[in-house]
Amino acid sequence: MRTFLAACLLALCLPAMADQRLFYQPLNRDAGVSAAQWQQLWRATVAQGGKTLIVQWSAYGDSDFGGAQGWLANSLREAQAQGLQLVLGLYMDPAYYQRIEQLDGDGLSSYWKAQLGRSLSQYQQVRKDWQLPVAGWYLPLELDDLHFRDATRRQALLTQLQAFNRQLDEPLHISAFSAGRLSPRVNAAWLDELAALGLTVWWQDGVGTGRLPPLVRQGYEQALPCRVGVVREAFRQVSAPGQAFRAEPAQPLLSSGCHAEAVFALRYRPWARGILSTN
Repeated sequence: MRTFLAACLLALCLPAMADQRLFYQPLNRDAGVSAAQWQQLWRATVAQGGKTLIVQWSAYGDSDFGGAQGWLANSLREAQAQGLQLVLGLYMDPAYYQRIEQLDGDGLSSYWKAQLGRSLSQYQQVRKDWQLPVAGWYLPLELDDLHFRDATRRQALLTQLQAFNRQLDEPLHISAFSAGRLSPRVNAAWLDELAALGLTVWWQDGVGTGRLPPLVRQGYEQALPCRVGVVREAFRQVSAPGQAFRAEPAQPLLSSGCHAEAVFALRYRPWARGILSTN
């Protein structure tokens, strides 16, 4: 009976524990959310156990979401006023995945250098103009073991990220996902190398996208060192390959293991319904 009760209590606590860290992906359509709705959303997030909001980007292509006095910056000021710590994303190139597919060798290295330069400019602008204290920075250029399956590519990336990280005033967060191209052991060693640079490394569990069979996905997760965090996907993709991404909310697959956990993403959580649209 005592064991059953403990298990029930653990199950009740896990969602709040995972929702301590939530990803928020800014989209231009969120500009229509009112100030009162943002306040309601952030209050509800804190009530659900929210402590840290990881904002995926603060500039996406040509859009900076209104800049220092725009809707994104103002909503994040309100999030902070409600008690949320911020990890603020930098610059995202909308063509990132196409570009890393097309480039190789020196071309890929040059592209990454240019993108890190854009993110560094965004970092400097945000620090100067937004007047928004942050607990960390997030680099929205996701890594995967398809485009970085070659050890030379991974080493070049490691060198660039190390130099970039030295220029920031708070910890750099970065995320990766598995496409099944590296073995779980090699993939785990790669992410551990990145963490050894002082980066906060997140591995996306892939449950929502369903790219890998469950047993394969579990093998990747089980191989991860404890200092690599796990992003729990709170959605199920319903769009087919080649279509515009569409997904439905789903309960994240939580664990009581040694990894820090975050949930992707806020717009799929129940209390965001009616405020942030999912499709």
